Amino acid sequence: MRSLLAVTILGAPLLTVSCGSSPPVPPTVSSAAPPPSSPAASAAAPPSPAQSADAFFVVSGPIIVEHQVDLSAQRDGIVTKILFDTPARVNSSDLLAQLDDRQLVASLEAARARSRSIAADLKNWQSEAEVLKADYVRAQRLWDLGLISEEQLQHAKYKAESDQWDIKRVEETLNNSHAEERSLELELEKTKIIAPFQGLIARRYVRAGQTVSKGDRLFWVTAEGPLLMRFTLPELYFGRVRPAQQFEVTSPDVPGEKHAARVKEVSPVVDPSSGTFEVLVELIGQRGAFRPGMNANLRVEISH
Repeated sequence: MRSLLAVTILGAPLLTVSCGSSPPVPPTVSSAAPPPSSPAASAAAPPSPAQSADAFFVVSGPIIVEHQVDLSAQRDGIVTKILFDTPARVNSSDLLAQLDDRQLVASLEAARARSRSIAADLKNWQSEAEVLKADYVRAQRLWDLGLISEEQLQHAKYKAESDQWDIKRVEETLNNSHAEERSLELELEKTKIIAPFQGLIARRYVRAGQTVSKGDRLFWVTAEGPLLMRFTLPELYFGRVRPAQQFEVTSPDVPGEKHAARVKEVSPVVDPSSGTFEVLVELIGQRGAFRPGMNANLRVEISH
C-alpha cells in the first residue's frame, strides 16, 4: 500500500512536467489576404461605339400593313342591308353596306326640281332682256330722228340695265340651288359604306336594321400586303442603316420560316427623349404564312 502511494506521488510531477512541455496550438486566422489581381479578373472597360456596333441584337414588333382602317358612319341612320361579311375580300369602291336614304333621295329630287324651275325663270329673264335691249336700240334711233324726248330714251336705257341685274340675281339663285343639290348628293353618298381600298373585311361591327350614329364603327378593312415592320434602333446605329439594306425576319408564330426585309424608310432625326430613331422595312417576296398583326423578330447586325 505504501509502495503504491509512493509511486502515485512520484508520477504526478512527471505528468505535470510532461503536460507543461507540450507546445501551444496557434489560433486559427479567418481573414485571408486577397489574391493578386490578374488581367482577366480586372474590371472591363465600357465598350467603345465601334465594338458595340459589331454586336447584333434582335428587335421585336408586329407585322403591319399601310392600309388598315376602321370604317365609321359619317351620319346617323339605319343600316338597311349588308352586302359583305368577314372574311370576304373586296375591291376598292365596293359597296359594303347601305343606310336608309329615302328622306335624302326625296330632298334631293325636290332640290333638283327647284333648280329646274329657277333655270326656266332665268331663261325668261334673258329673253325679256333681249326685248328691252331691242327697245333701247329703237329708242336711240327715234332720238336721233328727234321723234322722242330724252326722258324716253333714258327710260329705255335704265330699263334694259335693270333687267341685266335681275338676270344676275336669278343666276346666283340658281347657283345656290345647285350648291344645295351638291350638298344633298354628298349626304346621300354618306349612306353608302364604300371599301376605300382592295383588301379583306377583318371584322364587322353592325347588323342589318341597327341604328347607328355618326362616328360608330361599321367595318374593319385591312389590306393583305405589302407586309411591313416598324421598329426603333439606338442612335448608335444612326447613319449606318440605309434604304434598300436587307435584314432577316422571323416569327415565333411560324417557326422555321424566314423572310428577307428591305429597308423602306429611315427617320431623318433621333428622338431626343429616347435616343432612338425609327426604321420601316418591307418584306420581300412571298409572304408565306405571315399575316398582318403577327409578332415578328428582326435580327440587326451591322458591322463597323
